[in-house]
Amino acid sequence: MGNLLTGIILAGGPNRRMGGHAKALLPFGDKTLIEHQIGVMRQICEEIIVVTNEPRPLLAYVDRTVRVITDYVSGIGPLGGMHAGLSLARHPKAWIVGCDMPFLSPKAARLMLERAKGVDAVLPADVTGPYPLHGVYDRSCVRVIGELAEKGERSLFRMLSMIDWISLTEPECEKLGLLFDFVTEVNTPEDLEKARLAWAAKNGDLLHK
Repeated sequence: MGNLLTGIILAGGPNRRMGGHAKALLPFGDKTLIEHQIGVMRQICEEIIVVTNEPRPLLAYVDRTVRVITDYVSGIGPLGGMHAGLSLARHPKAWIVGCDMPFLSPKAARLMLERAKGVDAVLPADVTGPYPLHGVYDRSCVRVIGELAEKGERSLFRMLSMIDWISLTEPECEKLGLLFDFVTEVNTPEDLEKARLAWAAKNGDLLHK
């Protein structure tokens, strides 16, 4: 299944609530967050693309098999990264995530990929709604995203209103014994510390060795 899927990490954004520090380069265990994410995504993705507005700082932390690219259309947030990543993806389906998500789930991505036949996207969702940045998208979504980009549209939910997507719900994940924490984002230093402690508790205190 790995050779059917491209992994796309969106590593742009101003990082204001993180004190201006690039989220992708925050320490997570003995690696940076971006290295941690790449390692997880490699479990099921043959190809990995990182989209960022500042490639140079990332190049020291990713190997040459990872494609580091920039937005074609700047100033429209995650949609710009999705547009660039899907434009260059080699595979029909792409697992797209934000760089601030430490608990990426290959199992959830596999489930979404299995459901992705005949639809534009499969997204995790709970009572608050869908999480567009841990989803599996068809490469054809680039057309709709491109149309929105031309108009300067920034809203992910505007994009979702224009594509055919289905959900992987929190109750479904619970039935399968799959924690729904993979949608967690770290936006502040406090969020990061909570994530590090949670990961250490789940993984035998690996982050503190």
